[in-house]
This record gives sequence, structure tokens and C-alpha cells, in this order.
Amino acid sequence: MLNNRQDYVIQTNDPKGDEGFGKGLGVVICLVFVLGVIQIAYETVAGWCQSIAQWGGETAAVIASYWPF
Repeated sequence: MLNNRQDYVIQTNDPKGDEGFGKGLGVVICLVFVLGVIQIAYETVAGWCQSIAQWGGETAAVIASYWPF
């Protein structure tokens, strides 16, 4: 059975609300960007530390193999 019901669309113009939403979305986008930069910096520094540790271990192994005991 069909209902004889009319649907109403209420449209409001709220420029301050739109502006607030835009600012909030901008803040979220900037936060995600900053967190991405921090992640890249952390991964770079962690990679350097691992490389230095590996190089130091290999260098120590080579020196120990030639060191007269």
C-alpha cells in the first residue's frame, strides 16, 4: 500500500557553519600531513641508526679477525 506522504527538503544557508566545517577539515588535513612528515623523519633516522649499528658490527668483526691475540 502506498502512502500519500510528501517529503520536505529543508535547505538552510549557514555560511558560518560552512566556514567552521571548512576550517575543521583543514585542521584535520594539516594534522595528517604533519604526522606523515614526522613518520618519514622517524623512519629515516631509525634507518640511519640501524645502518650505523650494522656498519659498526661489521667493522668490529673485520678488526677482530685481524687482531693478534
